[in-house]
Amino acid sequence: MVQRQKQKEDTAMKPTKPNLILQTIISLVLILTVSNFSLSQSPEWIVYKTSNSSLPDNWINSIKIDSEGNKWIGTIDGGLVKFNDVSWTIYNTSNSGLPDNFIREIFIDNSGNKWLGTNNGGIVKFDGTNWIVYNTSNSGLPDNRVYTINKDQQGNLWIGTNNGVAKFDGVNWIVYNSLNSGLPYDDVRSIAIDSQGNKWICTNGGGVAKFDGVNWTVYNTSNSGLPYDAVYSMVIDGQGNKWFGINRGRIVKFDGNNWTVYNMPNSIFSDNYVYALTLDGSGNIWMGTYREGMAKFDGVNWTVYNTSNSGLPDNSVHSIAIDQFGNKWIGTWGGGLAVYHEWGVIIKVEDEEQNLPEDYILYQNYPNPFNPNTIIEFELPKKANIKLAVYDALGREIGKLVDQEYESGKYQIKFNGNNLPSGVYFYRLEAGKFMSVKKMVLLK
Repeated sequence: MVQRQKQKEDTAMKPTKPNLILQTIISLVLILTVSNFSLSQSPEWIVYKTSNSSLPDNWINSIKIDSEGNKWIGTIDGGLVKFNDVSWTIYNTSNSGLPDNFIREIFIDNSGNKWLGTNNGGIVKFDGTNWIVYNTSNSGLPDNRVYTINKDQQGNLWIGTNNGVAKFDGVNWIVYNSLNSGLPYDDVRSIAIDSQGNKWICTNGGGVAKFDGVNWTVYNTSNSGLPYDAVYSMVIDGQGNKWFGINRGRIVKFDGNNWTVYNMPNSIFSDNYVYALTLDGSGNIWMGTYREGMAKFDGVNWTVYNTSNSGLPDNSVHSIAIDQFGNKWIGTWGGGLAVYHEWGVIIKVEDEEQNLPEDYILYQNYPNPFNPNTIIEFELPKKANIKLAVYDALGREIGKLVDQEYESGKYQIKFNGNNLPSGVYFYRLEAGKFMSVKKMVLLK
């Protein structure tokens, strides 16, 4: 039974504002016309609850985002939710083949199938039409409580349960547990697969096991730098470093040789579980804790978000997913679904217009001269990784407005130079081999 009464923790640390244009960007508005959708800008935080949306439950355990940008949300009492930024589709035990309304895990494979780990109904495959349920009575699944799901390069599913790990190739099941293998503990909370195909299996009491298909290597408090044997979450970064979420608000980095333990300065996360670990496009670690909010760690600095210093609706964060626009989708236990972006949340809304650009274009800002607001527009004929930056008259970069991949379309950015002195400035757009520079004048 889930305990829904949680002690709220107040902390004094406030999130630092992003250093964008030397604190001169007040708002960033992007408008994209592509196919039958457009993008519009909202404030830094958006919160969806049962009281203001069709979300069926405010208790969210898992969030995944598919290739089309749909958010798949696993709740505790409300089943599975699909949200396309406009409409909500609810799947539960009364209207679908879902055997349990408590969704602990969601995994989306390369074919778009959704694999759902439930609290007491086993694992479910949903292809958009059909539901296939695997449980202890009709398959080799060792337990009906499923915490984590992953898939290797050979197409095998690796399923972490309350009673060991199951490997499933679509037909055959192989179970690894503490009695028949080198798995140190049967309660498995997270499984990550590295570029060599090794399975990193995080347990709730036995540390971490690395399995190469033949050999088991166990890392725990007695033989490694791991400070706790209860490991709840894991992610592997672009350099192959393994990051583990453990107790007392700590994360641990393992580079294959060295263990580095990171914890919040002054122990702001005193006694907590790190249930969610996610990497953004810049390599920052985003962590969700059980009762003390969310934190961002860039390798040096910490930024903490909680109910007292941000728009986070609840301090218990169990899932964080990041979409292609950099929005953080945050699943809380009790506060619903929160969306956060440092520059302002970008959401997709339906639009009847179809007006795809034919070439790269960087328009002259307007008004120009300006004081203090101006609009910068650009068009992309195809998906591209773009950079848009502002420079002073000496060619020094003041800051980046945009640095990520966008779909084809037309974008509009509102720039505020309130904290800049009067003078000549330049803005430059780079997209592949395309580059264009325009001059703008700030007059106060």
